Amino acid sequence: MDRRKFVTHTTLAAAGILASGNLSAFAIKNDEMLMNQNQKYRPLSTSGLGGVAAGNGFHENPDKDVNEALAAAWNSGVRYYDTSPWYGLGLSERRFGHFLRNQKREEFTLSTKVGRVLTGDKDFELKDGLWKGKLNFKYHYDYSAAGIRRSIEDSLQRLGLPYLDIVYIHDISPDNGDMKENWVKYFDEALKGAMPELTKMRKEGIIKAWGMGVNTIEPAVKAIEQADPDIILSATQYSLIKHEDALNKLFPVCEKSGVSVVVGAALNAGFLAGVDRYDYSGKFPEGVKEKLAKLTAIAKKHNTDLRTAALQFSAAPKFVSAVIPGAWNAGQATANAESFSAVIPAAFWDDLKSQKLIAANAPTPVKK
Repeated sequence: MDRRKFVTHTTLAAAGILASGNLSAFAIKNDEMLMNQNQKYRPLSTSGLGGVAAGNGFHENPDKDVNEALAAAWNSGVRYYDTSPWYGLGLSERRFGHFLRNQKREEFTLSTKVGRVLTGDKDFELKDGLWKGKLNFKYHYDYSAAGIRRSIEDSLQRLGLPYLDIVYIHDISPDNGDMKENWVKYFDEALKGAMPELTKMRKEGIIKAWGMGVNTIEPAVKAIEQADPDIILSATQYSLIKHEDALNKLFPVCEKSGVSVVVGAALNAGFLAGVDRYDYSGKFPEGVKEKLAKLTAIAKKHNTDLRTAALQFSAAPKFVSAVIPGAWNAGQATANAESFSAVIPAAFWDDLKSQKLIAANAPTPVKK
């Protein structure tokens, strides 16, 4: 099946889900998606679920809790699920697949990532790493055409699903501790190998869309300028705490190219939800705790849940097609999904702008 037929299929699937009443109205953000078949691929719902917790990110999470989180997200109308071979060295994909294989495949969007290929190793450990518990696999980087195709085949096996919707080229970025300033070398490998191969697989119908999944802006912009991505997963770059660079450097490039943005870490890895951590490094940048205190005070003044406001803020720009907060239990998953349909007073956003806590040109939610 060629790419145009896949986009048409996705459009019709979204329309069918809406008509059936199985998906709450807030989940489909852009009505144009149902009318413009030439638009680049977008997930079925704005409200998504990220897979870090399913990979035992930060702490070990029992299978039962993760499965209940997935079920709660589904029952709350979430239809976009994002995972990666990197998350728990295959664990997140196995857990997502265990749940999603029982759902109708055309009724959800699934994304995973490429760039790290896994091989079995019963003794492998990540010293001071994000993933907790026994891993059983080690990894190596491979952004070649052959490496990308193998990675996708491996992911499909772990997931137990017949095809992927979105594939992100993962972590080619200066913040990657394995790469640092050498990230450009890996990018050049991906430009020659991964990107043409993913474009080929898109034409073949193995995937519907591809893009970059990175925590910094420069690699995303570079990919849009030099290749043909459909979508960008930009993590840690567009939140209430930090958003100016994405707003002024990434979004204009996306607008010109028709590429949409999926926002990862909209809560800064739980920081905006009251967790004592910031992003994934374990370090608190200067001023973030002070800004959080100010945001919290204004939220309290307007009787507004700050976590809800943070999720809605990240979803507000027209270039954002989805937001994918993580959850490791049912309560978190339900609360996050419900946040996208909550009503926040306009005065809350006015206060944030008047006190210069968010950029003057930052879009804010408008309820129809």
